[in-house]
Amino acid sequence: MAASSATSRRGNLLPRVASPSAKSKAKPRRRGHLFQEVILKQLRLLVLFALAIILIAIFKVGLPGALHHTSRVVTPVIGFNLTESQVDIKMSDLYDTIEFKDIDGGAWKQGWKVQYSGDEWDRYKLRVFVVPHSHNDPGWLRTVEEYYQERTRRILSTIVHALRQDKKRKFIWEEMSYLERWWRDASEAEKRDFITLVKNGQLEIVGGGWVMNDEANSHYYAIIEQITEGNLWLKNTVGVIPRNAWAIDPFGHSPTMAYLLRRMGFQNMLIQRTHYEVKKVLAREQNLEFVWRQSWDKSNTTDILCHMMPFYSYDIPHTCGPEPAICCQFDYWRLPGSGAAQRCPWGYDPQVITEDNVKERSEMLLDQYRKKSTLYKTNTLLVPLGDDFRYITSAEASLQFENYQKIFDYINKHPKLKAEVQFGTLEDYFKAIRDELDVRKKDLKLPTLSGDFFTYADRVHDYWSGYYVSRPFYKSVDRVLEETLRAADILFSLSSAYCQAHGPDRFPLPFTEKIRSARRTLALFQHHDGVTGTAKNHVVVDYAQKMHSALLDLQKFMAQSVAVLLGRSMSGQGSCTVVNPDMFIPEKEQTSYGVLPIRKKVDLVSSQVQRVIFYNPLEEDVDQVVMVLVEQTNVCVVGSDWKPIESQISPEWRNSKDLAGTRHRLHWQVHVPAMGLQTFFIFVAQGSQSCKPAQIADIKVFHPTDAFTCPPPYKCSQTEEKVVEIQNERVKLVFSVQDGLLHSWKDYKSGNVMSLKEDVALYSSYGSGAYLFKPVGEARSIVSPGGLIVVTQGPLMQEVLTQPKTDWSLSPASRMARVYNGIDTVQSFMAEMVYHVELLDHAFNDKELIVLFETDLDTGNTFFTDLNGFQTISRETRGKIPLQGNYYPMPSLAFLQGSEGHRFSLHSRQSLGVASLKSGALEVMLDRRLTRDDERGLGQGVLDNRPMDVTFHLLLESNVTSLPSIAASTPRVPSLLSHRILAQLNYPMHTFFGNIENASDVQASHLQKTFAPLAVNFPCDLHVVSLKMPEPLGFSASTSHGAEYVLILHRRGWDNSYCRRGQMQCRTVADEQVNAQDIFVELDSSIATPSSLNLIHDSTRDFGYIEISGRKGGKGSEHKWLIDMAPMEIQAFKFDMSLGKGKQSLQDD
Repeated sequence: MAASSATSRRGNLLPRVASPSAKSKAKPRRRGHLFQEVILKQLRLLVLFALAIILIAIFKVGLPGALHHTSRVVTPVIGFNLTESQVDIKMSDLYDTIEFKDIDGGAWKQGWKVQYSGDEWDRYKLRVFVVPHSHNDPGWLRTVEEYYQERTRRILSTIVHALRQDKKRKFIWEEMSYLERWWRDASEAEKRDFITLVKNGQLEIVGGGWVMNDEANSHYYAIIEQITEGNLWLKNTVGVIPRNAWAIDPFGHSPTMAYLLRRMGFQNMLIQRTHYEVKKVLAREQNLEFVWRQSWDKSNTTDILCHMMPFYSYDIPHTCGPEPAICCQFDYWRLPGSGAAQRCPWGYDPQVITEDNVKERSEMLLDQYRKKSTLYKTNTLLVPLGDDFRYITSAEASLQFENYQKIFDYINKHPKLKAEVQFGTLEDYFKAIRDELDVRKKDLKLPTLSGDFFTYADRVHDYWSGYYVSRPFYKSVDRVLEETLRAADILFSLSSAYCQAHGPDRFPLPFTEKIRSARRTLALFQHHDGVTGTAKNHVVVDYAQKMHSALLDLQKFMAQSVAVLLGRSMSGQGSCTVVNPDMFIPEKEQTSYGVLPIRKKVDLVSSQVQRVIFYNPLEEDVDQVVMVLVEQTNVCVVGSDWKPIESQISPEWRNSKDLAGTRHRLHWQVHVPAMGLQTFFIFVAQGSQSCKPAQIADIKVFHPTDAFTCPPPYKCSQTEEKVVEIQNERVKLVFSVQDGLLHSWKDYKSGNVMSLKEDVALYSSYGSGAYLFKPVGEARSIVSPGGLIVVTQGPLMQEVLTQPKTDWSLSPASRMARVYNGIDTVQSFMAEMVYHVELLDHAFNDKELIVLFETDLDTGNTFFTDLNGFQTISRETRGKIPLQGNYYPMPSLAFLQGSEGHRFSLHSRQSLGVASLKSGALEVMLDRRLTRDDERGLGQGVLDNRPMDVTFHLLLESNVTSLPSIAASTPRVPSLLSHRILAQLNYPMHTFFGNIENASDVQASHLQKTFAPLAVNFPCDLHVVSLKMPEPLGFSASTSHGAEYVLILHRRGWDNSYCRRGQMQCRTVADEQVNAQDIFVELDSSIATPSSLNLIHDSTRDFGYIEISGRKGGKGSEHKWLIDMAPMEIQAFKFDMSLGKGKQSLQDD
């Protein structure tokens, strides 16, 4: 059949090696005496024996670093685990030294009384760069458009006008979402002036992302997208490339951000919101500037210079020095009668600078600069000058620039002050820093640092761990938009490559603007008041409506792409035009921005057939048990070859008191090629030999309520069994009959039985808000004995539905636990837990809902979470920190590891908060409903909760090596199996329905049933982050060559102390160079050009590599594009694709 024939051509993504005879025609050597022949044979045997021993050793413990071939100068290698980098400061060790006593420091409340002797600047004078800025949130208290019309539009025009008045004036700008919006309204003269100011160094674009993204909840895919979208627009429109990053408002900082910035060509970065005790300790040792290095990087190619601001906030009172009462006097927009900003709360107002007071005011300000300078190693000082939405009028700009310039002139004219002060940009500052470090390299060196800066606290016990969970419904929509955009980009790239072979005028998909709009919508929501859930209600709705619109566009686009790719002729030639744009429709319908998607059902009569197409956006073939809803139970499933497939029918359970609906779930197993399409057919069973009716599941009910009715045609039995069990050939889950909660897990392969006790609990809080989590004591279980338990058992899927008994008539959470019994599927190794959460009633006000898993693993106070879906980090639960400070972000993964190597992993489809408050326990917060404002500016609680489903995939693994345990501080990474579970969870298959057809029409249809674009298998540890056209061509484009495509790859770091093969199908890993020239079956790809992750830089030294690992190889065509990536690295490549004349068609077989 088409599927198997296409799959059979899938090879190994390792370079082909020509035979020796093809390389050389050298004559064979003459043989000598018989004795020599014997010796040679013995030597060959010895060599073969030695090689066998080496191969066995490599298979068991991995390839040693000295043998690992790479084009990089130094490559970190996966052995038992990632090797830890060498740094001066490890954040985990630093936390161990901090006492967290919150000692009052006086004027600098969170520090100490800063003093200096005066001779610190005798040799090198103090150089001060005052950097004016305006922080513009793309949505917070107002929507992005409201802010633009009311404030940002005027701010940008004011900046351009003010800087043109005096070349000494400088400014920095960050958010491209606002700049692009202003650019559409600006006059041609304003645009020219803006470009001139950028070119002459007065105006610097810092970061240049679409937004200043959150660093806790955002996935690395979305971070790359948002920075790339902003940077490309900036380069194409203004002609400038940012070098310095500016992150003053994200609520905690991730090393993933430092890595991505370095791989995008950034040299320097600035951060602000870190724990006040961390700031204090670093300031004591003058370590607020450091080289941030990834914890797994031994080659030091990820190093980036980082400046941490030392004080409470980024506003003017907290940036000139340690005494805010003095600094506030130099915010001239607070002048009584002149400025519009709030008066200084310390009771001392600013004074306009005159000849009479310039000396006194200058020396007062310089005293703050000197004190602040003592917190850093160098004599170069950065002083931001701005706040939220500042410089909105020319009057404000004039007050700030004119008064400060008078102070600068006074200081600069008096050499005895040993200081030089000027307006500057980040580029000015970091250049001066690097110059000073170069001059003073014998006595001055910045420390290296690894680790992250979560969880953030700004004062006392106010930890910002609440926003990890706030508005979880929209956090889930964010991930759906992310994976849908990625899937659409891949389809768009493949469709474009095939269709452009017939000329641009026949390109069928005029969706380029929709794709761009979806990218910008995803980028916008990464804003640190978007995905965080910390905006006003109407702003959240605005974000949600934009995401909903983008999803509808992407789904429609993908459906038409499916029609194009399956509608091509057998030879791959012919028109790509979609005759019927409604030929396929998505199986899930997005009816509104604030509700869960609705699944469409299959409703057939006797002679009708439903065509079902599955699209697999992953780089690996997927074998999986899938589900669609049907109206009838007497249905059959057949494959594209019309052969019957085993299937299972079971009731659709609803999240209401009336549990049983009228629709049914149809399960069967599918095989879908990587990045490809596969067709199946559903029809009504009529006793035909080609039909294998779906097997009706068995239903068991415990503690049935009066409202429960058994849906026909099922038989629901009540039983007195003491335990509830569901199982497949690998996993058995045992549940308590009393309350329906999970009790234990048995792994059939190893025979291990792990205690795994599930509970659902609520925290009560007194001061929690959108940002803060402030519980009153520990969480209390809400589950009592009783509650409805419904067990569904069939050959492909078994599940336990639990509606726990609680103090409320409708429980705030119900849970569906499933195991799947597919053949050679990733699903068969894990358990799926779906929690339906409805924290809607006022009875749940100021409550925060968690699910708790307690194991018998001896984990001490250590557990592990991921950072942005990119890497994992060790967490420690510390008694000296309050409960809320021991909560951490969990964008997609958390795991526990026992002392004997057993590992319990929890994979999540969305970002949430997680903690391990006692050994062997893992708790995840699901939702929070809060009446109070937590006094961080939002001015409201969080009461707009939505019904939602939270999905986890649980995995229990055992160490399969006899290697000794390793240090807890050594970077831990997921297993290959864990990576694959997470990939299939976060990048699920998309399902499309064709129009209802008659059986005879199906047989005569011209539509292809399989689309398998890849000719080779990707290694299991090589993930395709994206395949896209960053600037796609549209209908009107006319060009003689193909569009430019981008392939971004991530070499996953994986722990080979667990199963090396990902349990199945993983035949290769990327320990050798990858030949990507022949990735596609029909498409020819050009030699790739390495690129920075933001697609800006082509010189590899610009983004941290000494040599790139993808490059041209030997003379043969099979060596044109070699990829050899070190573990953990992400690399981007630009290339062209076109329909290959010499390649086989996908449908030839």
